Amino acid sequence: MKNLNDWQWLDYAELSSTNDTAAELCVNPPASKFVVTCRSQTGGRGRRGRSWISLEGNLFMSQAFPCDIRFAGDLVFIISLSVLETVRYFSAQIDIKLKWPNDVLVNGCKISGILLEKAENGYIIAGTGVNITAAPERDSRVLYPTASLKDFGIITDRCEFLKIYLEIFDRNFSLWQKRGFPAIKEIWLQNAGGLNEEISVNLEKKVERGFFRGIGDDGALLLDQNGSITRIYAGDVFYTKEKSKN
Repeated sequence: MKNLNDWQWLDYAELSSTNDTAAELCVNPPASKFVVTCRSQTGGRGRRGRSWISLEGNLFMSQAFPCDIRFAGDLVFIISLSVLETVRYFSAQIDIKLKWPNDVLVNGCKISGILLEKAENGYIIAGTGVNITAAPERDSRVLYPTASLKDFGIITDRCEFLKIYLEIFDRNFSLWQKRGFPAIKEIWLQNAGGLNEEISVNLEKKVERGFFRGIGDDGALLLDQNGSITRIYAGDVFYTKEKSKN
């Protein structure tokens, strides 16, 4: 166990899931805040029960720290913003955007995933995967293919990325603690893709279309439908302009 930016860092050769291991550790926390990583992950998972393909060389991490689960929505924006700013640290001019609620797209390709879960003793687990050196095979049928940072000329490794990310996350988390979600929302929207453009949102049983007008102070997507704002709390966003290219 090492100390990394005031986080206790536990790195393993192989795990089924960093989130599961972090959850087990939260029963008797090794530190007030700690991060679990591994070189190989065999059972990664994403939002809505989706699998997360974990290729060796990439970053699989789970941050564990005391936080009320009711702030999970805020944390999604803090984490995705922190991933974006970390990528920018390595390449200031890269084409990178945030897609509601938690995707980070480089040149239109997804490079990360986030999964938040409640744990024991008032802890929350923030699981994040970042494609550092490899990505699943591209599928032309998928609107947002995955890619790795290496694909865009960013040469780093999971440990270096983790160190910079934790520094940036701590800064953004401190901003949130001091000024609340509106301060995070302002920066997030400055980096959002598709703002004021036409989008489609795939919901569980239907598709909503309209113009993306931002997000509310509760994190809801604000969809302008013929001048009336619809608030959406869960769904998959697709940019109409991107659809027209496929």
